[in-house]
Amino acid sequence: MSFSRRELLSKDQGNCLTGNPVDDCWRCDPNWSANRQKLADCGIGFGRAAMGGKGGQIYIVTDSSDNDPANPVPGTLRHAVIQDEPLWIIFSSSMTINLRHELIFNSYKTVDGRGANVQITGHGCITLQYISNVIIHNIHVHHCKPSGNTNIRASPTHVGFRGISDGDGISIFGSRNIWIDHCSLSYCTDGLIDAIMGSTAITISNNHFGHHDEVMLLGHNDKYTPDRGMQVTIAFNHFGEGLVQRMPRCRLGYIHVVNNDFTQWEMYAIGGSANPTINSQGNRYTAPSDPNAKEVGFLILILLFYPFHLTLLEMEMQVGTFFDSCFWNEYMLLYSQWWRVEMKC
Repeated sequence: MSFSRRELLSKDQGNCLTGNPVDDCWRCDPNWSANRQKLADCGIGFGRAAMGGKGGQIYIVTDSSDNDPANPVPGTLRHAVIQDEPLWIIFSSSMTINLRHELIFNSYKTVDGRGANVQITGHGCITLQYISNVIIHNIHVHHCKPSGNTNIRASPTHVGFRGISDGDGISIFGSRNIWIDHCSLSYCTDGLIDAIMGSTAITISNNHFGHHDEVMLLGHNDKYTPDRGMQVTIAFNHFGEGLVQRMPRCRLGYIHVVNNDFTQWEMYAIGGSANPTINSQGNRYTAPSDPNAKEVGFLILILLFYPFHLTLLEMEMQVGTFFDSCFWNEYMLLYSQWWRVEMKC
């Protein structure tokens, strides 16, 4: 967005507008905290239909403990996210929730950390499995470790045995209508965000990622064909310092990577296999100082073994950042046409 357009926005509605469609949707209301559920109307991209807990009661988390994952105490985050009815979950104060095991969500939940400093860490972290309509906003997720071989409650009526988790920050498994916004994620054992097993209708926006190896995996494996229907929007995120690869790593589906800031990577930024379609639009790529780590996409291997469709629009590349020219000539010959993909129901 140009500076002149920002000025025009400011003249229209004071000085609160930034040009970010999510922030501008709710931040200009000085009484936003009295109308928190307005956030559900601010979604963008493929996950924009995520309702979260819209229309449900406000649930206030007052207790940061997580002592018994099979029988969570009322007032805890675990007790809130397993309920059957839609809930808009907020926090009475800033807190750090040190999980004993995976935090398994039920459908139609919003976790809204606005107005507090809410940190989720420990064992398992967040699991969205075979559910829909979840919004996670303004939460810090970090230092997540594998855990399991225990009973964990997933709803008021179901407790199940869980094996060892991967240690993802947020694991999206067979789920749809998911929106993760304004969160920070770092220092986890496996991925910061992984979406697999037919998950779709996902938006990952306005987040900060840092200090991690395999940042984001989209798609279970190259042969899991249900992931062909995966549609994910990755928008307005900052991929910051201490990252190595997978920003994201895509398989089979359609991924729109738009208006993100890539400032650090040690191996590559965006990778793909099994013929996904990746639309990279309006991103800024600033390579690290290491001359061996300036390549944006993991492209040569993909070209030879795992072809994919890639579109680049309005890209800004700085400090010697490059796409491999040998790949690019082949790519332009093979994949010279791009078409817009609408959201699948």
